[in-house]
Amino acid sequence: MDTVTEIVTPILEAENFELVEVEFTKEGQSWFLRVFIDKDGGIDLEDCAFVSERLSDALDAMDPDPIPQAYFLEISSPGAERPLKKEADYEKAIGAYVYVSFYQAVDGEKYYQGFLQSFNEEQLVLKVRIKTREKELTLDRKNIAHARLAVQF
Repeated sequence: MDTVTEIVTPILEAENFELVEVEFTKEGQSWFLRVFIDKDGGIDLEDCAFVSERLSDALDAMDPDPIPQAYFLEISSPGAERPLKKEADYEKAIGAYVYVSFYQAVDGEKYYQGFLQSFNEEQLVLKVRIKTREKELTLDRKNIAHARLAVQF
């Protein structure tokens, strides 16, 4: 999806929007190209429609077509459970409640939820509640399969 990223980035930058994620996935018989965008104050329906129109036109103008099969284009906000992908995402999430899943279990657990305390290139520190105790866990970033903001109940 590097081609889509290269095409959509200047469209977004011109509007001070941020590219959060691009995914191309098959659901049932249909393919979906999903582009998640954000900006300060949040994304609204008009923002999504604007980016959809501009990106669709840009993709249609390309020869050869970078995505030859039929697909549905969806532009949306990442929502309350925004993924943490880039260093800037982690930086903004310091102190926030996050969900982190692992490739290999950590202390017998496949995921943890807690407050992001700090991070660097190799590790992140998460404050979690285990039963009635709070504990700080230092997690190896190479073992993190998925990280995102989480809604705390």
